[in-house]
Amino acid sequence: MSRRVMFALLAAALVAGCAGPTKLAEKSQQKLSSGDIWRAWQLATRALDREPMNPKAKEAAAAAGRVIADDWQRRIHALAPIDSVQAAEQVLEFTQFRVNAINYTSIEVSPAWAQEERTLRLAAARDHYLQASQAKTAHRPKAAYAHFSEIGRFVANYKDATQQAERAYQQALTQVAVLPFTSGQDPSFGREVSDRWRDALAKELAPPQTQFTRIMGGDAISGRMTVAQLGRLTRDDAVKLGRKSGAERVVWGSLGSVRSETQLQYFRDVVARKVVQKDETGKEVVRWVDVPIEVVARVRDVSVDVDVEVIATVDGTSLSHEHAPRSSRARVVWTSFVPDGDVANYALVSDVTRSTYPDRAKDVETRWKNVCGETTTLQQVLSARREARGDQGYDRGTLGRFAAGTAFVFMQELPPAQDLALAAVSGGWQPLRKELSRLDGMDDVDLGVALGDDN
Repeated sequence: MSRRVMFALLAAALVAGCAGPTKLAEKSQQKLSSGDIWRAWQLATRALDREPMNPKAKEAAAAAGRVIADDWQRRIHALAPIDSVQAAEQVLEFTQFRVNAINYTSIEVSPAWAQEERTLRLAAARDHYLQASQAKTAHRPKAAYAHFSEIGRFVANYKDATQQAERAYQQALTQVAVLPFTSGQDPSFGREVSDRWRDALAKELAPPQTQFTRIMGGDAISGRMTVAQLGRLTRDDAVKLGRKSGAERVVWGSLGSVRSETQLQYFRDVVARKVVQKDETGKEVVRWVDVPIEVVARVRDVSVDVDVEVIATVDGTSLSHEHAPRSSRARVVWTSFVPDGDVANYALVSDVTRSTYPDRAKDVETRWKNVCGETTTLQQVLSARREARGDQGYDRGTLGRFAAGTAFVFMQELPPAQDLALAAVSGGWQPLRKELSRLDGMDDVDLGVALGDDN
């Protein structure tokens, strides 16, 4: 019985989904009678999509369109005395609906209603123009630009709104200078990090990602710096330097001492080797043989404290401040074990052990990852052991792979602490990108910045 009911429901659903245009038109009329005007419109237009000249579908679309138009006009009438701008927004939506409906039916409005729409549009344009003018007077060019730009949605070529929007936009553009970071251990280290941050931010914050923020090139800053400032740039010097360079905001930062720790880690256990043999009947028999192995890992952890501040150059106001450590790890592994045969036949634990002693399997795999890294497999280590032709020296070109967590097998040297610190800090610009994006649409006066003498 339940199966017959299920098939009946499925057949009904298929019939409803495949209903013809006339049937859809009838359903549209039913929905309209029950007050579901948008469902009525949807059914009628679906019918016309299938058969554009179907008379019942055309009649249903016209009826639903008239009711929707009347309802929309009533809602706009009710909203206008309360919020004329929102009423004008509804006018725009209603107008767009009528334009889209042309493909199905003609929705006419009275001359009186057309005049009321023009009145509401003009009211919204005047409101935005007033708010834009007030924002301009209050030294809020970003807010002024937003309001001037909105006017064109309601009334084209309203007064001088287009010209005013362009002037406000030019005033709202915010030049941001990323200054060389201070580093007590090595001044060149701080400059290299800031250069990398500047390049990344210039790419990530280019339009359309941000509307007003522009990252200045390094040449606009470096030519104005003294030799002493290249070594250590104070906060006051950063503000003055940014102001002279034409920047409204500067990114000033410092890097702490590089902390480094190197340790040895060991994995000592047996691994399983699969051996396939044939018995006296010629049938293949699989057995697992335990093989002792020792893997040694050298691990170097490096961390650096990074302090970054975004400062308004007009008065030195701090707009954003972050203090956070950045860390990186490098790992090299080595083993004296030489695999016999295909390395694919080796496993940390055999299938038998995994099914019989799951806790044992989990313990072995956890200790392996702790020593050799999350992504390093036994097969990778054994393959590298077989292919090794003497110890490999460190190449700075592999630094990115170290930073991504790759464990190198049979590499004689770990990356220097300074290189690992560079890898740790170089990618640390993302929080700053979020802050600059947040500040992008905010005017200085709204951030508590004092007005300059030229305002």
